[in-house]
Amino acid sequence: MNTVPAQELKRRGLAALDDLIASGDVHVIRNNRPEYVVMTVDRYKELVAEAEEAYVARVKASLEDMKAGRVRRGSAADLIKELGLDG
Repeated sequence: MNTVPAQELKRRGLAALDDLIASGDVHVIRNNRPEYVVMTVDRYKELVAEAEEAYVARVKASLEDMKAGRVRRGSAADLIKELGLDG
């Protein structure tokens, strides 16, 4: 991933990102540590879409587990007891 010091952003503004962002996301380094990530709007939309797809897939899998009877209901105390963690 590309990096740019925060001081460079202060000095040059967004122009400091122009060349770097063309080749991917950019870490902004502050106090010698990555502090922020800058990305294009298209990349951001792609990440949001992937997260939403993963969420929907997890919900669908959970519903399938329920339909197939692989899910049991109970309290947290029941689970702790079943796992043998009740000491």
